[in-house]
This record gives sequence, C-alpha cells and structure tokens, in this order.
Amino acid sequence: MTRLRVLIVEDEPAVAVVTRGFVERHPHFQVVAVCATGEAALESIETLDPDVVLLDVHLPDMSGLTVLRRARARGSRVEVIAVTAARDLETVRLARVQGVRHYLVKPFAMDALHQRLDDVRTVVAQDADLARSTLDQERIDAVLGSAHGPRFVRKGVNERTLQAVLGALRAEPHDASATGIAERLGMSRVSARRYLERLVELGEATVVPRYGATGRPEHRYLATGR
Repeated sequence: MTRLRVLIVEDEPAVAVVTRGFVERHPHFQVVAVCATGEAALESIETLDPDVVLLDVHLPDMSGLTVLRRARARGSRVEVIAVTAARDLETVRLARVQGVRHYLVKPFAMDALHQRLDDVRTVVAQDADLARSTLDQERIDAVLGSAHGPRFVRKGVNERTLQAVLGALRAEPHDASATGIAERLGMSRVSARRYLERLVELGEATVVPRYGATGRPEHRYLATGR
C-alpha cells in the first residue's frame, strides 16, 4: 500500500506543528496540508482529496463536525480521526453519526496517534478488499458497524477484555479512573486506560475531567446511557 495522504485541521499553531511531526514519523503516512479554519479545510478536502483528515472539533469559523457534514454532502468519503479536547457525550455521538470511526482526545502521545493511523490503514485496506467482491450479510454488518456484527478492534485490544472493562465501568456507581478499573480487574493501569479510551472511541464511554489540587485534570470515565 502506498503512503496515505493526511490533511491536518488544527487552529493552534503549536499543536499543528507537533501533530505534523507525529504524522511524519509514521512510515505509511504523509502530510499534504495543514489548515487552521473550517473553510480552508473544506477547500483542501475537495482539491487535495486526502485519504484521512485529522479534524479538530473547535475551529474559529465553524465546528469541525460542520466541516465534516458539508464535506459528506459534497460526496467526500474521507476517513476522519477526530483529534480534539471535546469529551462531552453529545459531541462523541454526533461524530459517530457522521461516520467518525476514530476519536483521539487531546493531549495525546505520538504512540496514541500512530495507533489510530494504523486503524485507518487497516480500514482502508479492508474497504479496498471488500470493494472487489459481493458482500454477504456478515461483511455488510462489518461495513455498517452493526451492533450485531463484528466491529473493528485495534491491534492489542482483546474483545473479551474490552467487554470486561465495559462491565466494570457500568458497575461503578459514578465515574471511575483507569487505576480503579485496573484494580477491580487485576490488570495494569496502562492497559486499563487503553481499553477505556477504546470505549470512548466506540461511544460506550465518555471522559469526565476532574480537577485536583494541582489544577491538572484527572481523566475519569463514565459509561454512556447512565
């Protein structure tokens, strides 16, 4: 597979520089442009036809979700990774409705972005394979993301463990930390957080920032539908 072309939509110059550096360190992706506004993003999506857009939700002229809606109306089927500080349930649900299959919460490490990019690369390869054949019911469910069909799970994320983490999160009377879930299930905090972030991507959980004495927010998680 050739290198996939990435459009970065980010209005904070410092964040855009860091994000571009992260992408360019991935061997299978290349940055084709960086945009700071929604209008510029729409023009670049139409003229450059990127394979994937790293899309911030909060832009100076319009919401990133508005950008996506307009791009879809113009016929774009570009893969989108929402890269944003927005953690409210409504934003996550709207993103999912508009076809966002990957959601990355700021601030993020390079490895986290590379995992999402790897997800996109896998999906693009799967779609190319599916396009060459007639789809049966199982494959249709996979494409549509049916709740009754198989869903894409990132490398290193086990579906059974994912369900165990979701069950533990739903059993919590309030929001929970990665440390608390790790202790409940007997796993490492790093692994628990990876599964919790995956649940956020799938719309099964949302992040609830809680500020402590240091002024820095602790990431806590809440199962959706509560």
